[in-house]
Amino acid sequence: MSDLRELYQQVILDHNKNPRNFHELPNATKAVDGYNPLCGDHYKIYVEVDGDTIKDIGFTGNGCAISKASASVMSSSLKGKSTAEAHQLFDVFHKLVTGEPGSLSTAELGRLAAFSGVSEFPARVKCATLAWHTLNSALESDNETVSTE
Repeated sequence: MSDLRELYQQVILDHNKNPRNFHELPNATKAVDGYNPLCGDHYKIYVEVDGDTIKDIGFTGNGCAISKASASVMSSSLKGKSTAEAHQLFDVFHKLVTGEPGSLSTAELGRLAAFSGVSEFPARVKCATLAWHTLNSALESDNETVSTE
C-alpha cells in the first residue's frame, strides 16, 4: 500500500471516529448550514472571526466518513489563520480533491494530502468539499444554507 493511501486511511478513520472541534461555538460570529442532498450529509459550521483572523471554528451534524473527516481536518487546519489564508487553502483543497494540479507539495499540505485519493471517486468530491464550501459561505457573510447541488 502506498504511503499516501495509508495516510488517507489513517486520517479519514481517525478524524471520522474522533472528530476535532465537533461542537457548537457559543461565541460564533457566523453559523451556516451545509447540505448534500445526494447522500444526506448535513453540517453546521460555526466560526468566530476576530478582525481578519479565524479565532475558533467548530461544527455539528452528521454525514459519511469523508465529509466528517474533511470538516474535522478543515477546522484544525484553519484555526488561527486569516480569512485570506482560509480562502487560499479552500482553493488548494478543491484542486486537490478534483485532481487539478496544485501549487503545494504533499509535505506542505500535511493532513490535507490524505484527501488526494478522493479525486479517484468523483461522487465523493461533494462529500469532501461540503464543509469547505459552507465555511467559505460563512466567511463571505452569506447566511444561506449551502447545498452541493
